[in-house]
Amino acid sequence: MLAVQAVPYDHNRGGIAYTSDRGGAFDIWLYRPQDGLNFQLTKGLGAEFSIPYWSPDSRRIAFIGIGNVVYVLDTATLAVARIDQIEPYTLLDWSPDSRSLVYVNNGQIVVYDTSSHRSYTIPEPGASDVQWFPSGKELLFTAPDSTGLTQLFRIRADGTDRRQITHNTDGPLHDVRISPDGTFALYTSPGASISIISTVDLATGTIYTLEGGPLAKNYFPAWSPDSRSIAYSATAYKEPDYYSLIQTDSRTGRNPRTLAVSGCFATPVSWSPDGDQIAYLSGCAGAESASQLWIADIRKPVPVNVLSGGRITALQWSPRVRRIPENIYTSFVYRVSFPYPANWRRVSEERYEGAGGFFQVSAISAGDRIAGVCSSEAFHPLMPYGSSPGLS
Repeated sequence: MLAVQAVPYDHNRGGIAYTSDRGGAFDIWLYRPQDGLNFQLTKGLGAEFSIPYWSPDSRRIAFIGIGNVVYVLDTATLAVARIDQIEPYTLLDWSPDSRSLVYVNNGQIVVYDTSSHRSYTIPEPGASDVQWFPSGKELLFTAPDSTGLTQLFRIRADGTDRRQITHNTDGPLHDVRISPDGTFALYTSPGASISIISTVDLATGTIYTLEGGPLAKNYFPAWSPDSRSIAYSATAYKEPDYYSLIQTDSRTGRNPRTLAVSGCFATPVSWSPDGDQIAYLSGCAGAESASQLWIADIRKPVPVNVLSGGRITALQWSPRVRRIPENIYTSFVYRVSFPYPANWRRVSEERYEGAGGFFQVSAISAGDRIAGVCSSEAFHPLMPYGSSPGLS
C-alpha cells in the first residue's frame, strides 16, 4: 500500500503541484524543485481533469476531483474538505487572505468561506472565470451583455456596484485571468482552433493583442508574479507532428520570446514564485497526455527535464508567500515561545488580538486526554472561539 505523508517545503522556492496517474490513478502530487523530492498528496480523489489551485499562503490546494467534487487539501496535514459539486474545468480562485473560494455554479457566483464552511451566492446567468481583485473587495468575471456578447465585468464581493469593463464586438472570451497586481486582465479569443491572447488595462479599457505563435493557436496564458509578462504555449507544426513553443511576452505584446519547445500540441505553463523560471509539460510522443515535467530558466533558457513517468495533465507552481512581520511571544510562567503577527495588540499578559484572530495562553487542570481537553475548551457553551472553532 502506498503511504501518503505530509512533508514541509521551502515556501521561498515553492513547490509544483501537478495532476498525474503515476500512482495508478489520477491524484494531486507535489514536486520540490529545490531537492527533487516528489510526494503524493491525495489518494483516490483526483481526476484527469483536476487542476490544482494554490491558496496565496501556499498552505492549501483547491481542485475539482472525482465525482466533480470541489476538494480543499491542507498540504501540511493532508486533511481534505469537500465543499461543493460543480462542472469540471470551472475556475477556482482564492481570496487574497486564503480564506474564501469563488467560482461559478448553476448560473450563480458562489463565495465559499473555507473556515466557517458558509457560502453565499450572487445571481449572474452565463458568468464564468470569476476571480478576486487583490483588494479582496471586488470580483472580476465574464458574462454576456444585453446583445449576448461576452464582456468583462467587475462587481463588489457583496453583489453590488456591477460595472462593465469591455465593449467586445467579436467572439467569446476564454481563459480570463486577472494580473497579480489587479491592473490588467488577459483572455483568449475566439475559440480553440484559433486562439489569440489579448490583455486589457482595467482602468482605461485599452486592449493589447499579443503576436503569439505561427499558427495562431495560443493556449494556457499565465501571468508572471510581477504582472509584467505572460507565458503561454504556442502550437507549431513540422511534418509530421505538432509541437508547442514555450513563449513569453510583455503584457502589451511588445517583447515576444521563445524559451523552449514541448513535444505536445499544447501544454499548461506556470511561473516560479520569483518569476525566474517557467514549468511546463512535454513527452506526449503522439499521445494526448504529457509524461514529463520540465523547467526553463528565463535567464539562461536551457530547459531541464525534472520528472518523468505516468500521465501528467495539469500543474501549478505555488505563489510567492508574502510574509507578515512577526514578533515573538515568550511566557516564562508557561514555558512557551512562538511567533505572532507584529500588528496584533496586547490585551492582557496572556492575550493578544488582531484583525486575523487572537491567542491566549492559559493552563487547564484536567485528567482527560489532550484531545478531549482541547475539544471541551473549544466548544465551551459560551463560545469563546466563535460558533465554528477548529482544532489542529
